[in-house]
Amino acid sequence: MAATSIVLTELHKKSTSWDKVVDEIVSLEKKIFPEHQSLARSIDDELKKKNSGLIYLEIDGDLAGYVMYSCPSSLCAIIIELAVKENYRRQGHGDTLLKAAIEKCRSKRIHRVSLHVDPLRTPAMNLYKKLGFQIDTLVKAYYSSDRDAYRMYFDFDQV
Repeated sequence: MAATSIVLTELHKKSTSWDKVVDEIVSLEKKIFPEHQSLARSIDDELKKKNSGLIYLEIDGDLAGYVMYSCPSSLCAIIIELAVKENYRRQGHGDTLLKAAIEKCRSKRIHRVSLHVDPLRTPAMNLYKKLGFQIDTLVKAYYSSDRDAYRMYFDFDQV
């Protein structure tokens, strides 16, 4: 039996695989997120912003998931999107991606990482809590008039 190849990569703006990776992410966005929540139409523009980043995971050459983040200030970073293909879920890949993004933010001396999550997405909520994120507040009508979100945060220990 052949060994599984798992590769975690940060997408760089001058990468030769930029178009291929962005196209695959757009396709995954459309499958996972409701249209009004999906970044499929704006992901390329979002990634070209100065302080945005994307880390993706490939398993045997197949894009299995990604995490997009932004560091708009020197104090706070935002996890914009975290997604894992359905057939790769519950295998620790979301955990791996989120930890990689947190470490990237830590290396930039960010003090806090925040994100928004639909309270009905129990697996996502459990992942964030497991990694130390805390609920800050409920944001009414965040995704749409009938869909709220929890704003969650993770503070780095100040040493």
